[in-house]
Amino acid sequence: MKGLHMKTQTDLTTQLKRYFGFDTFKGDQEAIIRNLMSGHDTFVLMPTGGGKSLCYQLPALIMEGTAIVISPLIALMKNQVDAIRQVSANDGIAHYMNSSLNRAALDQVKTDVLSGNTKLLYVAPESLTKEENVDFLRQVKISFYAVDEAHCISEWGHDFRPEYRRIRPIITEIGQAPVIALTATATDKVRDDIKKNLGMPQADEFKSSFNRPNLYYEVRPKTKDIDKEIVKFIKQNPHKSGIIYCLSRRKVEELAEVLRANDINARPYHAGMDTQTRTQTQDGFIMEEVDVIVATIAFGMGIDKPDVRFVIHYDIPKSLEGYYQETGRAGRDGGEGKCITFYAYKDLVKLEKFMEGKPVAEQDIGRQLLQETASYAETSVCRRRVLLHYFGEEYGEENCQNCDNCLHPKTRIEAKDDLKLALEIIKAVKENFKVPHIINVLVGNPTEEVLAHKHDELDLFGAGDAKEERYWNCILRQALLGGYIYKEVENYGLLKLTDAGRDFIRKPVSFLISEDNDFDSDYVDPDAGTSALDEQLFQMLKDLRKSVAKEKNIPPYVIFQDQSLEAMATVYPVTINELKDIPGVGEGKAKRYGTAFCQLIMKHCEENEIDRPYDMRVRTVINKSKNKVAIIQSIDRKVDLEVLAKSKGLDFDEFLDELDTIVYSGTKLDINYYLKTILDSDQIDDIFEYFRESESDDIDDALDELGEDYTEEQIRLVRIKFISELGN
Repeated sequence: MKGLHMKTQTDLTTQLKRYFGFDTFKGDQEAIIRNLMSGHDTFVLMPTGGGKSLCYQLPALIMEGTAIVISPLIALMKNQVDAIRQVSANDGIAHYMNSSLNRAALDQVKTDVLSGNTKLLYVAPESLTKEENVDFLRQVKISFYAVDEAHCISEWGHDFRPEYRRIRPIITEIGQAPVIALTATATDKVRDDIKKNLGMPQADEFKSSFNRPNLYYEVRPKTKDIDKEIVKFIKQNPHKSGIIYCLSRRKVEELAEVLRANDINARPYHAGMDTQTRTQTQDGFIMEEVDVIVATIAFGMGIDKPDVRFVIHYDIPKSLEGYYQETGRAGRDGGEGKCITFYAYKDLVKLEKFMEGKPVAEQDIGRQLLQETASYAETSVCRRRVLLHYFGEEYGEENCQNCDNCLHPKTRIEAKDDLKLALEIIKAVKENFKVPHIINVLVGNPTEEVLAHKHDELDLFGAGDAKEERYWNCILRQALLGGYIYKEVENYGLLKLTDAGRDFIRKPVSFLISEDNDFDSDYVDPDAGTSALDEQLFQMLKDLRKSVAKEKNIPPYVIFQDQSLEAMATVYPVTINELKDIPGVGEGKAKRYGTAFCQLIMKHCEENEIDRPYDMRVRTVINKSKNKVAIIQSIDRKVDLEVLAKSKGLDFDEFLDELDTIVYSGTKLDINYYLKTILDSDQIDDIFEYFRESESDDIDDALDELGEDYTEEQIRLVRIKFISELGN
């Protein structure tokens, strides 16, 4: 038995107590450790919080030689090494070797390793492939190799890293020893990829349950009031540790600033920050000097903090593996863990756009992973059941009592005939196509692929055209959960019938479904930001706005938008300074229109003896934004708007959002120089007059009226001119 330390094989529990202070192992830990110490390749699939790291740390401490731990998280190696050093008087017992070390520190590491002092050596995959490190490791007696975050090997995993593909050839070059691969999230497809790429197809596999019963899962519609919702949620959970994930570094910085402006102890955390700042932020979070971390999804935090009480996804994640791992950082101590995700269909479209320009195969994988995430977000069945099914685990309960869908179940409808039709079409196309194709055949959509395979000639083509595509999506999702169909692993995504599915076609039985949640991109949560709304004051403010608008001969929305009035009727600002903190009210608007509104609010509070909850207001930070100032100055210099957007790292839609925020907050922008390059003066006047006469500044309404003649961008740009000139 290779590398086995015989004395410890019989009494691992004593060693567990000696090094880690635990009396018993958790789950499969002991079986995994015995398997590895017996010289067998080992594959470990253990969800976050299950105790993966102990599966290689304990055997490393008690076996002869040094264990090589390959980990992608350079920023966290120091923490892992520090934790191991706590179990021994010998600081050299654990080291890391990565690009952050200077020459003297690297020499010390090598001295300790060669002397036999070091039992665990953490190595980044990039460092492992360097020739000088390979030459050094050839001289070392290696007990085993541990490949942590092994999902990084697979293009189907949520954090694919090409350098992970080189691990097996390098291991072969350094010297043979058992391999243990560990990951918290992997579908059947990813597991196959990992074992194949690490050259360990016969590895003994240990798979723990993915169910985290203490975690509460909820998906909310993403509205324009999302920042307000997040602030309110955190205020309702004071001094609790939480993580908020955003897609972009820019949003991380902005949201962290909004939270701090609202007296929430929050810090940003992303790969673009310097190492020292990241380390300080991470340590502050672990030591409870920081309550909330706002981080990019792309940057793996891997923070081993047991009492994270909430994880919020500001943007929908790119894959369910990523989502599961990120939400898995909540409630690792078995206590409360709230997982809130904000979802809007337009975010999905944006993520698909990001994939353009990548290799076709990579785009295909990315789209399928995104589709799985969208399915999870939109489904109305138990979220726990959907998640566990995705990872190949069946959840027997219909209602978990700990997700939004189970706590607020939808009415179920009979769909026996529709399921039979869907299964018959899967059979008719020889079980050789994915969900979109099946739906196209169902609704009679003659796509290129449908025509190429002559599926438009099938008797069943268009047999489901009385129902929408989203309904058929719902049928197929719940057919997967019900075990009537499955997705092939090797050629991922092809729908296949199970025996139960074939039986159903022959003899249908009742099939009850609940229709998907509606997350239409126009959906606005009626409760968002108005939970404490003073309806009487709100109506009075609208009446005042209307009279001011009539006096100025401008549409009411030019003065203040509805959401600004809602905020006023919630937090009762009575001074110009307080009014400036209201979303959509900048200094200019506050000074120009604010006095009458503040007087009305003050009078209302006095007459109704209202205690103003102004210390609970949601403050915005747009007036302090350096980005805002830079944009205004550039427009003053007549910089081309497309060039300006690109220089700020924004796509043009995002850039127009910035301009909207600026002008709606009361700052004047003169963009006539740019408008004249894309529209003639008659066209500008045409759109301008539409907004002057319209009761709404809604772009969709404007597109309905003007869309045949103008693009959305052109209409938005003229609206910016309109608000700027008439309102500011």
